[in-house]
Amino acid sequence: MNSAFESFFSKIHAHRWKSLRESLLQRECQVARRNYFCHEEVVAPANSQEVLPSCFVKSWTEKKSLDLHPQRTTSQLLDFYIMDPASVIVARSLGVQSGDRVLDMCAAPGGKTLILAEALHEAGELIANELSESRRERLKKVIQNYVPMSVRSRVWVKGQDAIKFGLKEPDSFDRILLDAPCSGERHLLENEKEYLQWSESRTKSMGQRQYGLICSALLSLKAGGRLIYSTCSISPYENDEVVRKFLKKKGDQIQSLSAKECIEEHTPHSSFLQFEETEFGVSFLPDRCGYGPMYFAAFTKI
Repeated sequence: MNSAFESFFSKIHAHRWKSLRESLLQRECQVARRNYFCHEEVVAPANSQEVLPSCFVKSWTEKKSLDLHPQRTTSQLLDFYIMDPASVIVARSLGVQSGDRVLDMCAAPGGKTLILAEALHEAGELIANELSESRRERLKKVIQNYVPMSVRSRVWVKGQDAIKFGLKEPDSFDRILLDAPCSGERHLLENEKEYLQWSESRTKSMGQRQYGLICSALLSLKAGGRLIYSTCSISPYENDEVVRKFLKKKGDQIQSLSAKECIEEHTPHSSFLQFEETEFGVSFLPDRCGYGPMYFAAFTKI
């Protein structure tokens, strides 16, 4: 057991840590999200429950995902993409509109990228960036399998270090999603080697990297554009503390938006939609809502 890890999160989450830790070790209940590009060809899966628009599970009360394997439609596109519900909500909250120029800074594996591409409709373009070559190849396959050629011609996959985007493409994008690389405690708990190597200094170091990425995103954002910063971490050093520093250092250039209002603007309210407001954003924690973990905060450039 990593006593530093357990002590750190026990102090943060207090009496809640036990139930939160247990929920992180449980198998994820993911949704099958219908592919917008072949929407008319695809019906809801049999014996399924729609928990978000176009997102289905077998039984949410029993936390059962559909035993579903994506199938080719007559358009040769796959019909469903399996992903965490929190990721769906975050991507939709960016509010992409037809004609926007959009940047997905750290795009792999590609579920959020698909949602952003769908929102472009007949106009606009999407840059899907991923530094890792292996993850970038997976991203390309996802786009090829789910996005028609007519839209694919406006989706560009790049392999740049995202921290350099601000200098290379300043004031260039209407919408930016920064789903930042993070500690990912759910996956860390499944990997004994990574779990034992965790330290408070490592999550602090990750936060410093994330701050550099969000500053790069700010430089690339057009005035009036929207930026979403998200992670799948439960460490405050990678979530609210990154945003606190960002607002302190860049507050004359950026205005914080209500993440809650961003959600409500783009996701119809239902009992399934459960999140907790933090100082600067919102979090989806699996011991309460059954999905996640996911954190996000939203901004507009002044």
